[in-house]
Amino acid sequence: MSSILITGASKGIGRAAAAELARRGHRVVATARDPRALDGLDVDRRLRLDVTDQASVDAAVEQAGEVDVLISNAGVIFRAAVEASPAAEIERLYAQNTVGAIRVAQAVLPQMRQRKKGRLLFVSSVAGRTVLPGNAAYAATKWALEAFAEALALEVADFGIDVTLAEPGPVSSGALDDMLAYRLPNDDPYASLFAQGGIPRAAMISPEQVAAALADLAERPTVPLRVPVGPVAEHVLAARNAAPYDQPFVRA
Repeated sequence: MSSILITGASKGIGRAAAAELARRGHRVVATARDPRALDGLDVDRRLRLDVTDQASVDAAVEQAGEVDVLISNAGVIFRAAVEASPAAEIERLYAQNTVGAIRVAQAVLPQMRQRKKGRLLFVSSVAGRTVLPGNAAYAATKWALEAFAEALALEVADFGIDVTLAEPGPVSSGALDDMLAYRLPNDDPYASLFAQGGIPRAAMISPEQVAAALADLAERPTVPLRVPVGPVAEHVLAARNAAPYDQPFVRA
């Protein structure tokens, strides 16, 4: 049994992961900005944790006690062409998706180093290796997270700590439904980017499928740095790896 801290556990992937890991017998500390959103989860602890607030992170990690595995899941998204993306909203995404994830990792690392054992499991995305028009800001936060995590894996390996990035494809968690979007006023020259509609449900995997993959990664004796989650992610990332380095990648 491991002690596992999960951020962003109020809904979607985080909530499903908390339920799955508790079902498997682990001590789960589920966290969210509003701990009332964690009601109904049968876990060891339900704590307030806002990844953008250092005091909140420090308090939650202290209350959590020993943490063997961190599942860093909290994140937000919006859709917009680069020209239409408000700078303040880009900063908000970085604050939560990238800086927030690193902030929580920094908070648990000292105890892991002391024990010479631990695992940092970051929920990235297929967008952490690829891009789509209208998705630049979100993808950029995940690309940045992947760079931090890859460097971190090198830095902490000698302390018995491993780092892994789970890269799901589209997930039917609700985050992609009625997504926050920004467009240029009047005759938006980028309107065609949004004319194709959303991602087909048939191409999505469920939060529970991602949760099972995360639970497997939490339990494995060793983990690779990157793990595609779901058939779409496997297909897209294989194509990305095979694409010419000097050209934009177009996902088929």
